[in-house]
Amino acid sequence: MVARIDFELYFDPRAAMAKEYPASPKAQQLQESKKQRLTYILVVSALCVAFYVLGAWQNTTVPKPAASSAITKVGCDPAAAGQSSAVPSFGSASQESLDFEAHHQLSLDDTDAEAAVQPFPACPLNFSEYTPCEDRKRGRRFERAMLVYRERHCPGKDEEIRCLIPAPPKYRTPFKWPQSRDFAWFNNIPHKELSIEKAVQNWIQVDGQRFRFPGGGTMFPRGADAYIDDIGKLISLTDGKIRTAIDTGCGVASWGAYLLKRNILAMSFAPRDTHEAQVQFALERGVPAIIGVMGKQRLPYPSRSFDMAHCSRCLIPWHEFDGIYLAEVDRILRPGGYWILSGPPINWKTHYKGWERTKEDLKEEQENIEDVARSLCWNKVVEKGDLSIWQKPKNHLECANIKKKYKTPHICKSDNPDAAWYKQMEACVTPLPEVSNQGEIAGGALERWPQRAFAVPPRVKRGMIPGIDASKFEDDKKLWEKRVAYYKRTLPIADGRYRNVMDMNANLGGFAASLVKYPVWVMNVVPVNSDRDTLGAIYERGFIGTYQDWCEAFSTYPRTYDLLHADNLFSIYQDRCDITNILLEMDRILRPEGTAIIRDTVDVLTKVQAIAKRMRWESRILDHEDGPFNPEKVLVAVKTYWTADESEQH
Repeated sequence: MVARIDFELYFDPRAAMAKEYPASPKAQQLQESKKQRLTYILVVSALCVAFYVLGAWQNTTVPKPAASSAITKVGCDPAAAGQSSAVPSFGSASQESLDFEAHHQLSLDDTDAEAAVQPFPACPLNFSEYTPCEDRKRGRRFERAMLVYRERHCPGKDEEIRCLIPAPPKYRTPFKWPQSRDFAWFNNIPHKELSIEKAVQNWIQVDGQRFRFPGGGTMFPRGADAYIDDIGKLISLTDGKIRTAIDTGCGVASWGAYLLKRNILAMSFAPRDTHEAQVQFALERGVPAIIGVMGKQRLPYPSRSFDMAHCSRCLIPWHEFDGIYLAEVDRILRPGGYWILSGPPINWKTHYKGWERTKEDLKEEQENIEDVARSLCWNKVVEKGDLSIWQKPKNHLECANIKKKYKTPHICKSDNPDAAWYKQMEACVTPLPEVSNQGEIAGGALERWPQRAFAVPPRVKRGMIPGIDASKFEDDKKLWEKRVAYYKRTLPIADGRYRNVMDMNANLGGFAASLVKYPVWVMNVVPVNSDRDTLGAIYERGFIGTYQDWCEAFSTYPRTYDLLHADNLFSIYQDRCDITNILLEMDRILRPEGTAIIRDTVDVLTKVQAIAKRMRWESRILDHEDGPFNPEKVLVAVKTYWTADESEQH
């Protein structure tokens, strides 16, 4: 600017005249203008220098934490010394420069602002195994008929708690898989009841500071492995046709635990009842399980989900209530799937004395079960020793003739057999998709495992999921391969640190499919508030999962998952319920030093990060895998290690 002013003075004749006649008004005006311009330049330059110095001073006095120390282990588990660290190191130098800390502020009044920065208190120790929707005290308000009191009954607004569920004193990092299948730390689940009550049946044994799981069960005293071998002699378990299974009344899930080495993934469930913590033991072992019961409501799975269903002395009255429970198994069993029953009344001639029941009573019960199975168009495959196996038909072409003989259960009139969230069971036969010939599998045939995981699911091929076709399915596969590769740069996914994984908004199951090569299993959750139901397709890929409304608690015990993944979950729920409650629920089910990966927009993640800090989580927001210009970011957080005060035990 100064150079331009000199240029004008040199060539402007008016400026030359002003030099000749300094006393003229024009000369004075020009001189005054020149002074003002110089003053303006000097002031602007001074301000620039001042702000530069101020910014440099702030950056040197309040440094950002280095990427490698963004998350550090809080506390120390001396018992776990020597184990690999649970805490990932975050990012690269390029990620270190990201700064989302002070540029997105929540609008809060003074009271809310104070509450928003206060850490959540720890709950008392008697909440250590709190299951909000299966609380036994609340359950007593409901009828006992058909076990309604053991179904989900979530707390109302006046019963919600806002504190952090503590781990018991001396909590230790669980054993890694596969050692965890056989051992668990006593201090993590301090219950000896099952080891005494089921001592003869070899469910569980106390071995010093550990529990040992010999693999026994009520109907398999030789162990689950030998019992599964007996099943394998009757139907094929190793050719990849059977991949998904459900175990009703699972105990400590030894059946599911020993199926895993045969590449069969079982959803094991049992109620929270007098057999204290049986589902908690299963999950501590690294075996898929969920709290559940066959009561009046449908099981939270879509139709045609499981290749095999199993009951080993599960005490479910299959022949009662017009066969409603077998009708529910029929709904969730795939065409051509198997139902396996052992225990009363099977082989009653051998066991009636031990079961302390009369021959006549047991004979009548078995005849009633056989009758219900025939009315569902099932075929009895075999009965040998303590095992009896039925098979669901591949389609319903021949079922019309059978239904002329059996008037009950009738064919269901419901237009959505997949609806299963707080939906009442019906004593009816769920209709199968239509076929053109008797050899065709209703709904479409599946590839054998492991090709099944990556093949286009029949529900997608048939256009049953709005907005999803084969091309978009293939794009989704590639997307999640890319994303998991990005996660691996930050998290120890491949080294056995994680075993129990939950995808809280699973979409098509792409995250789970990208993890099949690692020693993990994934609980794929499809929110009931999603704009499309994809859970059926996830099962067709050979994975397991459940429906869930994240405004409520999940049906599991505290500290049962190592890794939680939430892809745009909070964008779905931020206008439906308080996201603070969702994060507190995540804290409840996440193990100490467990990890959460949360994908969302920066605005949402900033709110989440503020709440996470109050939960004693350490977190960092990272770039999207496509780079810093994508508005979606990734928050990675670790739940720090802490336990209840040991004095509370007394």
